Amino acid sequence: MRYLDRGIWLATGLVLVGGCDHKQSGVAAPATSAPGAAISASAPAPRLAPVAAGVDEINPRLLRRFQPVGGAAASQTPAPDKVALGRALFYEKRLSRDSRVACNSCHSLTKYGIDGRPTSTGVDGQRGGRNAPTVYNAATHIAQFWDGRASTIEQQATGPILNPIEMAMPNEQAVVAALRSVPAYADMFRRAFPGERQPLTLKNVGEAIGAFERGLVTTSRWDRFIAGDSSALTAVEKHGLRVFLDAGCMVCHTGPQVGGTMFQKVGAVIPWPNQQDEGRSAVTKTAADRMVFKVPSLKNIAETAPYFHDGSGADLETAIHKMGLHQLGVDLEDADVKAIAAWMRSMTGEIDPAYIAAPAQQADSPQAPTKTL
Repeated sequence: MRYLDRGIWLATGLVLVGGCDHKQSGVAAPATSAPGAAISASAPAPRLAPVAAGVDEINPRLLRRFQPVGGAAASQTPAPDKVALGRALFYEKRLSRDSRVACNSCHSLTKYGIDGRPTSTGVDGQRGGRNAPTVYNAATHIAQFWDGRASTIEQQATGPILNPIEMAMPNEQAVVAALRSVPAYADMFRRAFPGERQPLTLKNVGEAIGAFERGLVTTSRWDRFIAGDSSALTAVEKHGLRVFLDAGCMVCHTGPQVGGTMFQKVGAVIPWPNQQDEGRSAVTKTAADRMVFKVPSLKNIAETAPYFHDGSGADLETAIHKMGLHQLGVDLEDADVKAIAAWMRSMTGEIDPAYIAAPAQQADSPQAPTKTL
């Protein structure tokens, strides 16, 4: 059986075993939905058949899985005034109860949108329960948050502000009062939302931050390769791509962002070690969604450790090996892991320093109220 033909067979087998249903909700069915789907964690996992490096032609049909859908409507570019406001709010610590936490605290834009911790620290030193995902390239995902409870980045942006563990603002009135204490914001909201009688609202805070985040897009050598530049990847990286395809990883990590297109059960073949966070079932109240999470994008993946919803993957190679074991039931050879990691590093994109530059902190009004901590 040819290398890529075997990859297609493996990928198709994973759909049947893992229960990916692209025609329905995109949410994986339980691993027990097909005979032989689950493998005991104590049983030895099979290994991929070795494939010689150097013969790494990629079927163009497979590469189309990573390209934008033809004819899709181009998203509108947000108005500059709305983007400028969103940038200021992204760095605004007054949006937290103690004025010490901003969006950028957990999603540092100079660190590819993460904070490098298994879970983030919020108000009063409280620790969140999930790893903070990157905000780069997130606008086109199927949904936001690991459990998909927000459908857009605009909706997601207001969630942490009111979350008692993260930014801990008690209600919308407190958010509006905090921003009204800064004279410059009144004008910025008016220009960003012209024609609205009361433009300074929590909803518009989310709209502005979302407008800014829609510009957090990176382009890498991988993007140039997908666009047709075959020289954009090295021979080692192309070999890693072939191993990735052969293993069946493309079934879940697909689309322009190499992920973010579906929900999937973590531990689809071998149960995930940490079962404390039940994932999407808390949102849908459906037993079949237990341990189901959004499949993350692989864009900039080499820069966004630690990995997974629980932050249990300390480095890229460890994460790749765990995915092979728990999602595919395959014990990847060290050489295969290193090859996949080399390809994944080609997806590290360029950050526009001018776009993410933190604006000067706006001064409080002399009459600004003092927050009660």
